[in-house]
Amino acid sequence: MSDTPSLPFADIRSRAAALSVEPLRVAVVHPVSTSSLKGALDAARSGIIIPILIGPEDKIRAAAKAGELDIDGTELVPTAHSHAAASKAVEWVRNGRANAVMKGALHTNELMEAIVKRDKGLRTERRMSHVFLLETSGYHKPILISDGAINIAPDLPAKRWITQNAIDAARAIGIEQPKVAILSATEEVDPVIPSTLDAAALCKMADRGQIKGGLLDGPLAFDLAVSPDAVAAKGLTSPVAGDADVLIVPTLEAGNMLAKQLDYLAGASAAGIVLGASVPIILTSRADTAEERLASCAFAALVSNWYQSVP
Repeated sequence: MSDTPSLPFADIRSRAAALSVEPLRVAVVHPVSTSSLKGALDAARSGIIIPILIGPEDKIRAAAKAGELDIDGTELVPTAHSHAAASKAVEWVRNGRANAVMKGALHTNELMEAIVKRDKGLRTERRMSHVFLLETSGYHKPILISDGAINIAPDLPAKRWITQNAIDAARAIGIEQPKVAILSATEEVDPVIPSTLDAAALCKMADRGQIKGGLLDGPLAFDLAVSPDAVAAKGLTSPVAGDADVLIVPTLEAGNMLAKQLDYLAGASAAGIVLGASVPIILTSRADTAEERLASCAFAALVSNWYQSVP
């Protein structure tokens, strides 16, 4: 994703570094590019994580040399290739030697294939989903978008977990009662647009306590979710519209395009993690900067700490 002139997410990073717990032991999978390696090492220097580098040793060392990065003293677990690195990372989490996983320079589906295995993966009773956290000068606060990376065309039960995971992530970074906009192309419930029906159902599920911790409204078009001017122009009354903290998108394509448009065209900085597994999965784009990877580590540390502290 796009480069930024200064470190993003200063508040998130400082809060994660100030946590009074041991840093996350993170299995970093296939960090064979300079940016993937530097992001993990920067997070380690900030006191946010303890990285465990897993992958082909010669390629990891070559990336360190190319980036003039010092990996002396950093634990390195050699594997033959990226598939083996993903499997080894899951193994280390399952045996308690790591408490988070971080994607390096490999495809998302290659990493997630090892994580979602029913017998030897990191599944829980929840549906796994990805949450983007973005900062952009075009919006007055950080905003979360889900799901733009894991669930392609989620049905209503999947959207329930996508929404709950995103609410939990928002609360973990200090948003006490996240305002959640369930996005569609219109604010009207229209039987010919299935996402509007799902949005209405999700709001009723929140009313019934099936989704907790957030304030939901939907369906909402994107402009109504983030623009007070659009809300006023359309005469909408809503406790969420114009001031959303979380955007729940109808499909993976919508979420991925929305996040990357904000990144590349609006100068946003992006962090990203997967929730719903037994540990946080730090899932960034292979094009992300080292600074965005560091922010993703901080995001994961706060989420992990929050889950351990809630009853």
